[in-house]
Amino acid sequence: MAESSWRSDLARTITDVSGLPDCLDLTDDERRFFTAPETHGRLSLKVPPAVARRMADTDTPLRRQFIPTAAEFETLPYELADPLGEEHHSPLPRLIHRHPDRALLLVTDQCAVHCRYCFRSRFTDGSHGAISTEELSAVESYLAAHSGVRELILSGGDALMLGDGALADILDAARRARPGIVFRVATRMPVVMPLRVTTELTRLLRAHAPLWVVLQVNHPNELDAEASHALGALADAGLPVINQTVLLAGVNDDAEVLEELFTALVRLRVKPYYLFQGDLAPGTAHFRVNLERALGIVAELRRRLSGLAMPVFAVDIPGGAGKVPLEPSALVGEDENGYQLRADNGEMYHYPRE
Repeated sequence: MAESSWRSDLARTITDVSGLPDCLDLTDDERRFFTAPETHGRLSLKVPPAVARRMADTDTPLRRQFIPTAAEFETLPYELADPLGEEHHSPLPRLIHRHPDRALLLVTDQCAVHCRYCFRSRFTDGSHGAISTEELSAVESYLAAHSGVRELILSGGDALMLGDGALADILDAARRARPGIVFRVATRMPVVMPLRVTTELTRLLRAHAPLWVVLQVNHPNELDAEASHALGALADAGLPVINQTVLLAGVNDDAEVLEELFTALVRLRVKPYYLFQGDLAPGTAHFRVNLERALGIVAELRRRLSGLAMPVFAVDIPGGAGKVPLEPSALVGEDENGYQLRADNGEMYHYPRE
């Protein structure tokens, strides 16, 4: 399949309310997002054709993920534009180096779809573009000087929004600097734009092994025949594929739904890797699940799922202290405002009660 096929699909992406399917009668909350003055400066609508085809009028799990509502206008005092504290760990533009052994590179600000709970909407606003030759050269020099970096995560935006040539340039530059480096390519494209998974792409990724594909799938309804075929093509090419799911109120905050999702992923040869508690990004409170309830859902999943199908439940500590696996033992205290969590560094952090 030629690159022009997915580019054509991309050109048909819905970016205006008038382009939404006729069967999607907007609710009052959805309509208010598009008509209110507060919409200016917010993450815009972006729904690719493959997602629109799956989004029946009653399909709340997909609709809630991708159609904006007026709830996004409410920003709580503890919500942060940079909830993971990435800017404090950015030695170069686009490079985030929080952990000694791995770094994250923002290769583009473009996504095929705009997820309404996005924690990096400050970057995916279309004003940064793809990584430049000068920026990539600086990253190559940085990696060459930091031999402790064993893994490089390509993210953004979505790494597979880049064409094959641009993606190859980035992989080649990093491999020149660090010959043994392991790549992770973070993407939603195989599910939201399955045509992106071409024979040429799988060959390119396989040629740069060791390389892992890191997906995000949040609900079983995302895994239709097109998406399943794309995931099968990645697996058939010998590419290890893992998935990160975000726990989202009104989308997948139910043990039965998550059980169906994780077992479906395993059948498709995708390892459920992380289940994340929602980040404290602005305007996303309506997506976050109460932490005690979330732990109850996870406990039920452990009773239902094998170790292969069970992801790690974790939260990114607000402000940049990193991921903490969320077990009952991680909760070391609570008060009327929220919970006290102990991070890997031994420090105590506050997480709000939703």
